[in-house]
Amino acid sequence: MSTVRDPGLQPERTRLAWRRTLLTLTVVALLTVRLALTGGPGGAGAAALTIVGWGVIVTLCWRRATGSGVPRTDGRPLALVGLAAAGFALLGALLVLRGL
Repeated sequence: MSTVRDPGLQPERTRLAWRRTLLTLTVVALLTVRLALTGGPGGAGAAALTIVGWGVIVTLCWRRATGSGVPRTDGRPLALVGLAAAGFALLGALLVLRGL
C-alpha cells in the first residue's frame, strides 16, 4: 500500500533557505571586493579567490535555490557547498574583525 506524501510548505522553505544562503555568500563576496579596492595586494588575491568560490557555489546551488530542475541526490555538491559555506563564514568573521 503506497501513501502519497504531502510536502506542504517544505519545498518552499527549502528554496527560501537556499536563497538566503546565496544572498549571504554574495554579501561576503562583495565585502571582500570592497576590501580589495581599499586594501593592499592581499585583498586583491582574497577577492579573486572569493569571486571564483562564489561563482562555483552559485552554479551548484542555482537549481536548489530556484526549485527548477531535478536536484542531484549523490550528495557531492552538497558537501562542497557546506565546505565552501564554512570558508565563507570564516572569511566573513575575519572581515568583521577587521572592521569592514
